[in-house]
Amino acid sequence: MLVCKSLSKTFYPGTANERRALSNVSLNLRRGEFVVIIGGNGSGKSTLLNVVSGAIRSDEGRVYIDKQDVTFTSEYKRAAYIGRVFQDPMLGTAASMTIEENLALANRRGKRRGLGSGVTRAERALFKEMLAPLELGLENRLTARVGLLSGGQRQALTLLMASLRDPKILLLDEHTAALDPKTAAKVLEISLQLVQEHNLTTLMVTHNMGDALKFGDRLIMMQEGRIVFEASGKEKQELTVTDLVNRFVSVGSEVLC
Repeated sequence: MLVCKSLSKTFYPGTANERRALSNVSLNLRRGEFVVIIGGNGSGKSTLLNVVSGAIRSDEGRVYIDKQDVTFTSEYKRAAYIGRVFQDPMLGTAASMTIEENLALANRRGKRRGLGSGVTRAERALFKEMLAPLELGLENRLTARVGLLSGGQRQALTLLMASLRDPKILLLDEHTAALDPKTAAKVLEISLQLVQEHNLTTLMVTHNMGDALKFGDRLIMMQEGRIVFEASGKEKQELTVTDLVNRFVSVGSEVLC
């Protein structure tokens, strides 16, 4: 479903601020696979998601989605089949628009029309039905402006919008980092529910090693733009947070040597 081949990216080349963000990164996700990426700041996690989404273009390498080369496809065009949720709850939605208007925009993604005459009765019924399982009461606040929602409510809405059209790829970029622990747990629960319900091919970036072990089919650790460790199946199930911390420290020492 998603294939990244030998991706490399350097920011500010030839200057004092030159930084190698990705170094020959290759990654293959099967349809419906849920992969979690961990790593320190500057390890290349978000850069990898940006290259996959088309927000930035790699210097070298190729990106394939559903066997199609999308390396030079714009972010705008990829948005028709890639859903993304960012760390900042303020991103991904239009604060001045209502809940139903935001959902309508997401529902019509990739179609050759805008809001037109507004939200239809059929859409409104669909949105109520989809919001109810979130158990946040949003199904009864369809005409409320999104800017009035809490961070958790907004992130849950963004998740629903990102998965509404069954995207080929779902990107979760530290999407619970700005939330309190209780709200973060609820948003992660909703995330897993949507991923499983729609069998979404998912890349999730997180700094929380406990979440990295609890969620996903495969775990990837990045360091200085490279994939330095992978675990899946029984190996991933048997890992502990202590194991990951030790691995992270060990890898960091190897990089510095």
